[in-house]
Amino acid sequence: MADEERRRALIERWIEPHPWRRNAAEAVLKDSALSVWALIGYLRMVDGDRHRTAVDYGITDEEVEAALAYYHENQAVIDARLAANAA
Repeated sequence: MADEERRRALIERWIEPHPWRRNAAEAVLKDSALSVWALIGYLRMVDGDRHRTAVDYGITDEEVEAALAYYHENQAVIDARLAANAA
């Protein structure tokens, strides 16, 4: 349960709906408006290197963790968004 509570706290702190596209696949980081789906796609490109992702995007490691927590809860719609972007 502690892991789930931590994920929820990270999401609440760092993630919000996109201001105009309010579906789960379009969520963004609060402070930078970076799309969660884009961060997840980048993480895949760098073999899951969370710290590199944080440095390359100029965000905190905790924001990357929040994006991963959000992805964990919304994997199907984010994977579909990534697939649509790749098409």
